[in-house]
Amino acid sequence: MSLGNPPADDTPADDRPSVGRALQQARINAGLTVEEVSSSTRVRVPIVHAIEQDDFSRCGGHVYARGHIRVLARTVGLDPAPLLVQYAAEHGGRPSPTPAAPLFDAERIRPEPRRPNWTAAMVAAIVAVVGFVGFTLFNGGAKDSGGSVAADPATVKPSTAPSKKATPGKPADPKPEQSESAIAGVPANKVTVKLTADHGQTWMSAKDHNGKLLEEGVLRQGASKTFTDSKRIDLVLGNAGAVQLFVNGKEVKNLGDDGQVQRLSYTKGDPVEG
Repeated sequence: MSLGNPPADDTPADDRPSVGRALQQARINAGLTVEEVSSSTRVRVPIVHAIEQDDFSRCGGHVYARGHIRVLARTVGLDPAPLLVQYAAEHGGRPSPTPAAPLFDAERIRPEPRRPNWTAAMVAAIVAVVGFVGFTLFNGGAKDSGGSVAADPATVKPSTAPSKKATPGKPADPKPEQSESAIAGVPANKVTVKLTADHGQTWMSAKDHNGKLLEEGVLRQGASKTFTDSKRIDLVLGNAGAVQLFVNGKEVKNLGDDGQVQRLSYTKGDPVEG
């Protein structure tokens, strides 16, 4: 599959091809088709076509566009760094600095802290009163309960009295230790993967060991997904730097940078990147 040279009026003034045209020409020079590039990078064919025509609207945002440019450039043998700089110059995508507040806004806001916040004071007072009453009732109930037991020793059965004495050498109650390891309480005979879009949104897909697609799409910031299989879970992350990942109850760190595409596979036991 081949495409002709771009028309002269699409060429920038400094004779440098656009990002999409540079990727297209490098792919043609490498003897690769769009389908071959899509299969190698997991970037869908329509998105590859759109990027080569400098249409980045189908990428889902600047983070994904930079990630696609990076992986496509490496596949066709280009250095992605200059292309990313050129993309930022032509299309933006870098967070713009927050402008300083105008002077009149500062003057308008400045007197506000001097006004007493009676609502906050009332809420604080109510919370203090409720807390004091609850604490008093709790302590009073505990004392009354202890007094009733001490005042009526006849109700204590002889057979239960020895159980209240401390037995030397008796191991401590293991329940607190179980609560500390609750995060690792996952089935040992399965692989369990939990994704959380902690630092931003990301495109993701998950498949089981048979290659069946479990889910695919955009994971919004703050959302989580959990997948379980008897043998293996295969993942593709479009923005690895934004994801917090737990595998079999253990956190996997250093997944990648913002905008980096990662393909991962995990099986039962301790998480090992595939």
